[in-house]
Amino acid sequence: MNNLTSVVLGGAGFIGSNLVDELVLQGHRVFVVDDLSAGSLDNVNKDSTFVKADISEPGVEDVLRPYFEQSNFVFHLAARARVQPSIEDPVHYDSVNVGGTLRMLKLASDCNVDKFIFSSSSSVYGDPQYTPMDEDHPKNPLSPYAANKLIGEVYCKMFSEVYQLPTVSLRYFNVYGERQPLQGAYALVMGIFANQLLDGKPMTINGDGEQRRDFTYVKDVVRANISAALSDDAGYGEVYNVGNGDNRSVNDLAKLLGGPTVHKDPVIEPRVTLADNSKLRKYLNWQPSVVLEDWVSDWKSSIGL
Repeated sequence: MNNLTSVVLGGAGFIGSNLVDELVLQGHRVFVVDDLSAGSLDNVNKDSTFVKADISEPGVEDVLRPYFEQSNFVFHLAARARVQPSIEDPVHYDSVNVGGTLRMLKLASDCNVDKFIFSSSSSVYGDPQYTPMDEDHPKNPLSPYAANKLIGEVYCKMFSEVYQLPTVSLRYFNVYGERQPLQGAYALVMGIFANQLLDGKPMTINGDGEQRRDFTYVKDVVRANISAALSDDAGYGEVYNVGNGDNRSVNDLAKLLGGPTVHKDPVIEPRVTLADNSKLRKYLNWQPSVVLEDWVSDWKSSIGL
């Protein structure tokens, strides 16, 4: 990977910063683009170049063009995340997650980038009609966020077909790992539970807690991104599930963390997520590397639980 250059959109965030670290480790020159609405400068690798920019702002193309023109790959992880906030503010989510994605695809095409790797989400499936869900499973977004991600995939495929821009979309399943946020709008269930316990509060569980999630380690997600970028066989608008291929209930996760719980009213969310990752295994030579229970045990100690 020496002498390769990448732009990582959202590179100061949880997943993006882990990707930047690995790219730098493998000899990449990396441009980190982030508006810091969710990411942090503390996450930015010191051997990368940081550019503060909002991908949804008119004129952002002029700011980013010099970096895109130098780059082989664009990894697009910049998004307004999570389901519930998107239900509360669908217009803003669309402007960033759809409008911003379209701007970045057009810029990548104009700059003759070698490949554009888009971070999508398992939320595009909605409630599963069968499990594990393969990439051909019917799509039924249950939130503006999920709809945004599905539209982004459609745009990627269209840019590959119409503009000959190589693209790959990766559908992430419930990512956890180092740097996962413990609080704020972008914290997910594991981080929220940990933060509540650190504050001496019970873990709040939506509904009965029997909803099941396919928890996927962040560095496995990083490897999927890099494999998608480097593979000569990927880049025609394909979609790949990036999931561990097993799942746990929210109640199971609470037991792993240990502590009191309290149940709240259910929210709009899929009952089950479970990835069929056979396509990713077969074509990109990928496999999960971490067992959730082992990682959580070490993580609890590192954060003082």
